[in-house]
Amino acid sequence: MRLRALLDTDALGLRLLGGEDELDRTVRGVMTTDLRDPSRYLSGGELVLTGLAWRRDAADSEPFVRILATAGVAGLAAGEAELGAIPDDIVEACARHRLPLFAVNESVAFATVTEHVVRQVSGERAGDLAAVVDRHRRLMTSGPAGGGPDVVLDLLGTDLDLRAWVLSPAGRAIAGSSAAGPELPAGVCARLAAEHLAATRTGRRGPHRVTLTGTTYSLFPIRSAGRGATPASRDVRETVLSDWLLAVEADAGDWPEERLDLLQGVTQLIAVERDRRDAARTVRRRLAQEVLELVQTGAAPAEIAARLRVAAPVLLPGLGAAPHWQVIVAKVEWDGGDIEGGPVAQSLLEEILVDPLSAGPEPSDRIAVAHNGDEAIALVPLPAVPDEHDGTQAGLHADALLDSVRDPLTAGLADDGRLTLGVSAAVHSAEGLRGALEEARHARRVAAARTGRVCAAGHQELASHVLLLPFVPDDVRRAFTARLLDPLRDYDRKHRAELIPTLEAFLDCDGSWTRCASRLHLHVNTLRYRVGRIEQLTNRDLSRLEDKLDFFLALRMS
Repeated sequence: MRLRALLDTDALGLRLLGGEDELDRTVRGVMTTDLRDPSRYLSGGELVLTGLAWRRDAADSEPFVRILATAGVAGLAAGEAELGAIPDDIVEACARHRLPLFAVNESVAFATVTEHVVRQVSGERAGDLAAVVDRHRRLMTSGPAGGGPDVVLDLLGTDLDLRAWVLSPAGRAIAGSSAAGPELPAGVCARLAAEHLAATRTGRRGPHRVTLTGTTYSLFPIRSAGRGATPASRDVRETVLSDWLLAVEADAGDWPEERLDLLQGVTQLIAVERDRRDAARTVRRRLAQEVLELVQTGAAPAEIAARLRVAAPVLLPGLGAAPHWQVIVAKVEWDGGDIEGGPVAQSLLEEILVDPLSAGPEPSDRIAVAHNGDEAIALVPLPAVPDEHDGTQAGLHADALLDSVRDPLTAGLADDGRLTLGVSAAVHSAEGLRGALEEARHARRVAAARTGRVCAAGHQELASHVLLLPFVPDDVRRAFTARLLDPLRDYDRKHRAELIPTLEAFLDCDGSWTRCASRLHLHVNTLRYRVGRIEQLTNRDLSRLEDKLDFFLALRMS
């Protein structure tokens, strides 16, 4: 559209203050700013809207207008709501730089002007997506106020009547346009992710078209060159398990090449948001690495606890310290061994362990993941929310985790990759983290002994019936005994509480309170206090047969 067309629409409330000879300039987009130097967000051809908040005195007008003119903007529209009449120094500066200047009546919102320009430009391009790209690039680069992927998806809906969603490789809905209507069912998201990963592994060029229950979707990969090598030189296996995808409810098979190219531009804009999210995770990765190094090197529990106190506010914003922690270990292996598995597993865990109560791509996923060699280790803080079924600490369960990711990721692993996961029990303090880490590692080894491209095992599968099998390695036995008895030994060293002897006597007396109290020369209430402390420290229940048996085996093997 031409600048002069803006004056033909009375509803816009624009008055020309200068630059009548330049009204044939072409408007390619619109941008709102109150920055003193908005040059990094300008590419030329914009109508710039400003409320003049950048102007402190008359000397500010010349450099601001000079920046706009140098960037090649089409014109400047200044609002009258802040200062009333547009100051003469702005009018004079625009005249010197031959920049058309409009006044926007205080009764007209900038959003009205923006929507008019975008729709006119879109219409002149016959519904082309370029208008969306132009507009959203400014929204995305303007900082947090840009709104992330949801904004560009909303534009796809309002400007081109396209319903679209951003999905993770495991089928989690990351963003969707408000015009998209009800959320996609989880099963549909998983199917779309699986189809996309399968097509990517076979080398088919996107977009990939999929028809589910009579609806056709076009799937576009969202790839970022900001994470290592360029897309052309990067092995697809390095990112296939972590790259997002854009699902559009339309058949792109009959789209012109120009529209396909422009939609690829939209995926690049969303990739910018992905890079921001990854950059924000750097702090979490560093915290995880520091804590895990302390755990693996046998640091004192007090030192680990101090580091956790620093990490908790970052990992649980607004919720304070985490009373419980859980460890997840993952390993991705590719045939041939030429792809480093640790970084792949790290990115994957960051995608699949997102807090289900949090939405969007912002790093509110409350996890920290480090990688060590070929394995990735996630430190997951758990708020103090008891499990509604049995009153124990809630947490991630291996079976549920496996069910949520198995089908899509199996397609991404194809016939040359494998993912194995191990999930520890929740631990209540720094003393238990070393045992939890070993527990998660051994659980992953149990998963690795199974068939299938994606396998997971939890701490429950390291129970006593497994330890009775003669082929179980010694280190598994050590991890099991440490998991149960180390918290009691540490407590005894600090408080001389004699919890270990009390536990031995209680089991020898078959759980009889009176006989055990008599043997230990204790009052029954004192014995109940000690047994209660044992149960609290280990999160076990000595009234349950399976927990008694686990303690019995741990004591015998120690």
